[in-house]
Amino acid sequence: MRLTTKGRFAVTAMLDVALRERGGPVSLASVSQRQQISVSYLEQLFSRLRQRGLVRSTRGPGGGYALGQPADKINLAEIFLAVEGTGGQPDAGSAEATDGEFDEPMTRGLWNSLSEKMLEHMRGITLRQLVLEQLAKGVLLDDTPVPSKKPMLKQAGPKPMRVNAPNSVFALAAWLATSRS
Repeated sequence: MRLTTKGRFAVTAMLDVALRERGGPVSLASVSQRQQISVSYLEQLFSRLRQRGLVRSTRGPGGGYALGQPADKINLAEIFLAVEGTGGQPDAGSAEATDGEFDEPMTRGLWNSLSEKMLEHMRGITLRQLVLEQLAKGVLLDDTPVPSKKPMLKQAGPKPMRVNAPNSVFALAAWLATSRS
């Protein structure tokens, strides 16, 4: 089991959806904006997550993704395994399983054992636990700016100028005639 960027992004995106799904389906564009992950990459990840039943999609205006199961039934191992393509566990003899460095048959069992321990640990962490942890940290759940506690003062705009100048040639002539007298 390798902890890849793909798996980390999948967990991050799933956590984002879990935090915000009460407001309806969550669009990948909004997840992309908040988490700084490209929409096309999220589409690839969510396609795999949907195939595994971890998310469900809604099409059309106001569409997006919601969890396919309750957050307390989804664990981190399921998310990682869904997006890794090969099930997240390469064959024990493959170069990916051993990273090409530890090709020794003597240590292969060690790496497989460590991989299984990691999976075991990740199975014990639910999406619900991560949601509660984020809420306890005070994560903001909407994209609107936080309102200020002070009421905003109405700013005075420029006052209209009152001009006492003549607005035509005839008014100018009349004004000049009265000012000379």
